[in-house]
Amino acid sequence: LGDARRGQRNLHQQLFSWSAASALAWHRFGDDWGPPGSSVTSGVFVASALPRALLTMVVLGGTGAGLAATNPGPEAFAEFAGERLSREIAAEVCRPEGLPMMLRLVIRDCPGLVQAQKTTLGRLALDHSHRSNLGLLSLYRTDLGGASLGRWRLPRFEALTLAVAGRFLLLSAQEQAVDSPRP
Repeated sequence: LGDARRGQRNLHQQLFSWSAASALAWHRFGDDWGPPGSSVTSGVFVASALPRALLTMVVLGGTGAGLAATNPGPEAFAEFAGERLSREIAAEVCRPEGLPMMLRLVIRDCPGLVQAQKTTLGRLALDHSHRSNLGLLSLYRTDLGGASLGRWRLPRFEALTLAVAGRFLLLSAQEQAVDSPRP
């Protein structure tokens, strides 16, 4: 009886004397879990799996909270859309064949003029967008254009933008010709 108690006491001493590094170096041997050369039963593994599950839940919860906290709002979208639209419009309109000859004589700095309107363009995009806030991320559906401006008819532009972790990713964008009907 004394040998059994000593063996049990030695096992408990052995279990509680391991360092964290040796506890992480466990391997599976048959039906037993433990460090190489030990005979620790699988019940100890169940107790050590609980902290792993808890750690996993904490990491996933922290990641979710971080994504929710950094989900860009409408003001950030307006800034993104204004910057993106001003670049696209400047590239399209400010080329030599983009403006009529009379306007090219009057407008000296076309890219600067368009860039100065990026706040207005961002507000316009925000006003014509629908936000689906999914908590961790948002989807913005934008539908612009199709209106008449004097004798000119503006093309229709549709876009789908993903907002996550403080960033924006344009998922799809299409421009419909002036005369084509909306789907």
